[in-house]
Amino acid sequence: MSAVDPITLEIVRNRLEGVATEMGQVLIRSAASPNIKERRDCSTALFDADGRLVAQAEHIPVHLGAMGRSVETVLERERAPRPGDVYLLNDPFEGGTHLPDVTLVAPVTLADEVVGYAVSRAHHADVGGSTPGSMPAGATEIYQEGLRIPPVRLVREGDLATDVRSLVLANVRTPDERRADLRAQRAATDRAQTRLREIDADLEIDLETAFDAVIDYSRERTHAQLARFPDGTYTARDVLEGDGVRDDPIPIAVSVTVEGASVTVDFSGTADQVEGNLNAPLAVATSAVYFVLRAVTNPDIPPNHGCYEPVSVTAPRGSLLDPEPPAAVVGGNVETSQRVVDVVFAALAGCVPERVPAQSQGTMNNLVIGTRGRASADGDADGFTYYETIGGGMGAHAGGDGIDGVQVGMTNTLNTPVEALETEYPLRVERHALRPDTGGDGEFRGGLGLERAITLETDAVVSLLTERRRRQPAGTDGGDPGASGRNLVDGDPVGSKLTRTLPAGTTVTVCTPGGGGYGDPAARDADARARDVADGKVLEDEPADE
Repeated sequence: MSAVDPITLEIVRNRLEGVATEMGQVLIRSAASPNIKERRDCSTALFDADGRLVAQAEHIPVHLGAMGRSVETVLERERAPRPGDVYLLNDPFEGGTHLPDVTLVAPVTLADEVVGYAVSRAHHADVGGSTPGSMPAGATEIYQEGLRIPPVRLVREGDLATDVRSLVLANVRTPDERRADLRAQRAATDRAQTRLREIDADLEIDLETAFDAVIDYSRERTHAQLARFPDGTYTARDVLEGDGVRDDPIPIAVSVTVEGASVTVDFSGTADQVEGNLNAPLAVATSAVYFVLRAVTNPDIPPNHGCYEPVSVTAPRGSLLDPEPPAAVVGGNVETSQRVVDVVFAALAGCVPERVPAQSQGTMNNLVIGTRGRASADGDADGFTYYETIGGGMGAHAGGDGIDGVQVGMTNTLNTPVEALETEYPLRVERHALRPDTGGDGEFRGGLGLERAITLETDAVVSLLTERRRRQPAGTDGGDPGASGRNLVDGDPVGSKLTRTLPAGTTVTVCTPGGGGYGDPAARDADARARDVADGKVLEDEPADE
């Protein structure tokens, strides 16, 4: 047990989580790009001097669970960071996830001694590469996906490294937006430095003791949860629908072994790394495992290193979930991570079935639209990049219906409001609505998918990275599957992954999957079915068979 008394522990925990949250607020309010300031595609967290996660804001699961690898990489390269340094990185093989996710790691110092690290990660709407938005559907090597940055100092002892920043801005299509978003990330880490010094001045214990106490607390609560799980090995398998180069199914297999208060997750049997861009660094797969384990234990346990210490994750080197460079990986972070969530949940259904929901939409529905021209300093719309992930149906669960039209699994962003989208870009939103009849039937009904139709007002390059277009999200415990999604260009169906140059006037429509149902449809009560019809969730009443 921690030597810190319970009242002090609760005060410390909440103040540290408050710092991480405030970092996120500074980043969101200071950013220039709609992807960060409107969609909130960013994350912030605090780590101790050894690189252990201490506190995080409730942001993007795929960012947060993998952030620790960024800090580890900085520590491996530089064992004695100097006060005022800030490291910049995005290389998936050097601590990153995929190239658009740019990370800043800033040492937090007290009396010139490093006591921890403040980290901000944000998805930048363009980082160069072969297509606007840096998410080409047909990429076969990472060099096509954008500028690759191993850990380098963006700030040296408090002074901006203008040469490093200039190198980055010379390789992107929207340099002014990138400059502003990097400044916002730096402001977030600066705020952490200020607040942690205030906390240190207020506490009767030092920050190192405080960090240890909150980590110990989460570890003890996680151990208590896992100890209730039945020991055993639980397996599952699922597939991705092709990698953008080939349409062959790509298997992901998992074996989850529960033994006492520890969990070992092994992805042996998963496909070798693929030619296309669905490869995912091991940190991404690990992040997905962490998400599932938090969901099936107690999500109220403070998320930090203590939650994750009992969990071990392995995958074969050179596989889809631990690829070797120069593998393309941009889709692995967004799509493969979602399928890892599905397959780990499926395995744990054999262990704690009452805690496992039906499958959610299982995709982020990535849509990128942009021009090949470089944006001018005055904001000329001839150069722009728009990026969005689009919500869909959440799977139903033992406690109730799934939620309609939300981000699920490894993402936790908002949609870009229509007003903001049409103000910022030469795009027009024709339709943004729920899709009736897309949630799987059951005692509890799956959430509905969305339809989002956008018309180009200028010639542009469109990239789609999506999943669950041929396979439906499965129901659980007798529930029906949710509807699959579909992509359309001027009303004609297109594949789940494409990059195509389209003329002005073209309408791109993304219809997202619904969530699976939970439980026998015959058990859904009549009042709930009447509400389904009244709310437009189903087009007509279909009473359960007698």
